[in-house]
Amino acid sequence: MSTQPLKILVFSHRPEVRETIVTAIGRRPAADIGRVAYVEVGTVAEVLMEMDGVGTSGGDIDLAILDGESQPTGGIGLCRQLKNEIDECPPIVIAVRRKDDRWLATWSQADAVVVHPLDPLTAAETVADVLRSKRLPVARG
Repeated sequence: MSTQPLKILVFSHRPEVRETIVTAIGRRPAADIGRVAYVEVGTVAEVLMEMDGVGTSGGDIDLAILDGESQPTGGIGLCRQLKNEIDECPPIVIAVRRKDDRWLATWSQADAVVVHPLDPLTAAETVADVLRSKRLPVARG
């Protein structure tokens, strides 16, 4: 296990949503995952800047969590864009407000879905599962 914390990008145009996500997952989602560090961003431009270079020597985001309700561009469409434009796109978890929106997150090629209000145990377990597998689709909530 690396001594460097895994880096998780959290995107929402609303700071309180980013805080809710970070608080729910915590600094150590599972004992075998180790500590994580968060990069909080509020715009699509910031997401693209952070994700640029992933899969090359410049990218160091291990997982992204995107708010499906973000404005003006939601995390669902952004996820699909990232998955189709980045060759080695890191895993992406979509946070949605309604359980019925999980199918949209699946369409977006998200690796997992969490549903607001976030349950800390479920959110941390979902993130840990995705970080462990990096490829396995997981739907919780």
